[in-house]
Amino acid sequence: MPVITCIEDLRRIYERRAPRMFYDYAESGSWTEQTFRENTSDFSDIYLRQRVAVDMSGRSTASQMIGQDVAMPVALAPVGLTGMQAADGEIKAARAAEKFGVPFTLSTMSICSIEDVAENTSKPFWMQVYTLKDDDFMQRLFDRAKAAKCSAAMITVDLQVMGQRHKDLKNGLSAPPKLTAKSLANMMTKVQWGLGMLGTKRRFFGNIVGHAKGVTDPSSLTTWTAEAFDPALDWDRIRQFRKMWEGPLIIKGILDPRDAVEALNVGADAIIVSNHGGRQLDGALSAIRALPAIMDAVGDKIEVHLDSGIRSGQDVLKALAMGAKGTYIGRAFVYGLGAMGEAGVTKALEVIHNELDVSMALCGRRDVTTLDRDILMIPKGFEGDWQ
Repeated sequence: MPVITCIEDLRRIYERRAPRMFYDYAESGSWTEQTFRENTSDFSDIYLRQRVAVDMSGRSTASQMIGQDVAMPVALAPVGLTGMQAADGEIKAARAAEKFGVPFTLSTMSICSIEDVAENTSKPFWMQVYTLKDDDFMQRLFDRAKAAKCSAAMITVDLQVMGQRHKDLKNGLSAPPKLTAKSLANMMTKVQWGLGMLGTKRRFFGNIVGHAKGVTDPSSLTTWTAEAFDPALDWDRIRQFRKMWEGPLIIKGILDPRDAVEALNVGADAIIVSNHGGRQLDGALSAIRALPAIMDAVGDKIEVHLDSGIRSGQDVLKALAMGAKGTYIGRAFVYGLGAMGEAGVTKALEVIHNELDVSMALCGRRDVTTLDRDILMIPKGFEGDWQ
C-alpha cells in the first residue's frame, strides 16, 4: 500500500484508477477555471502565527455543526455521481464519515439512493436538494429524507442555470457512461473500477429514476434533467421549500452578504459560503475571500460554514479562525474514494484531521471551538479593494 501523507497523494492515485470521464468531472471548473484554481491558491495568502511555550496537551477538535456533534468541523459535501467514482461510492463515503464521526451529505444527483445509504448506515446523514420546478417530486424527496431519518436538509441555490464545464462536454459525461471507442479504451485500463461496477446494480441516478414522473430509464432522465431546474427561483420559492422540511436547514451557495441576509430571513439554520467548487460562475471570488464580508453581515445571527477549495487541515484551520463554524470537503474525499474506496475516504479524513490538530497546536491552541483571527496573518485588502 502506498504511503499517503497528504490529499495530493490521493489525487494522484485517483487519477490513475478512475476513468478519465469521471476524474475530469471532479477535477474541473467552469469556463477558464479561474475560480476553481483560486479557491485553493487563495488559502496560501493567509499565514499562520506560530506560538511557543504554550501548553499543547489535551487538544480537542470536537465541535458541533447545526447543533450536531462532530469529531471535527468538517463534513463531506454533496457530490453528484459519487457512485461512478467507485461502485456504491455514496455508501462507502457515508460509512467512512459515520465511523469517523463527521456528517455525510448525499446529493440529489447521487447514484445510490437515499434508501440505499440509509440501509447501509446506522447514523443519520444529511440530504442535499436542488431547487427544482416539480413540487410533487420535491415534497416526496423531503419526505423520503425524513423517512430515512436524515438529520438535516441542504438546499443548493446556485444552480438555477448550469455553468459550462468544457471537459464534461468533450468527454460526453453521463451515468452510466456512454460506450464510445474513446471511453471504452480508457475504461478497459481501469480494471479495479470496472470489476466494481460489474458487481453492483447501482449505475443510474437512484434518487430520480423510478421516483420522478416519467423517468424510467437513462434516456427519459436526460429529458427530465434538462427541464427540471428552475431558472425562475427566488427567495419566496425557497420559503416554500422551507415549509416542506421541518428539520434543520442549510442553504448552500452564498457568496454575497446580501444573499446571506436573505438566507437568514427565510429561516435557514446555517449557510454555506460556496461557489460550487468553481463549477458555476467563473471569475467569482474564492470562497475564503468571500467569507469575511459575510461574517460581518450575518456571522452573529446564523451559523456560517465554508465550502470550496479545502484540501488540507490547514485550510480548515484558516476558515475556522476566520469565523466559520464548519467546513466541507468534496474533491478531497472523492480523491480518496476513487483511489482506495471506503479506506481512501477514511484516509482523507485522517490526513485532514492530523493537519488540523498539529497546526492548531503549533499556533498555541488546544480547542478548535476557540479559534479566532489572532492565529492568522491576513494581508491587507485580502477581500479585495473594489470600486
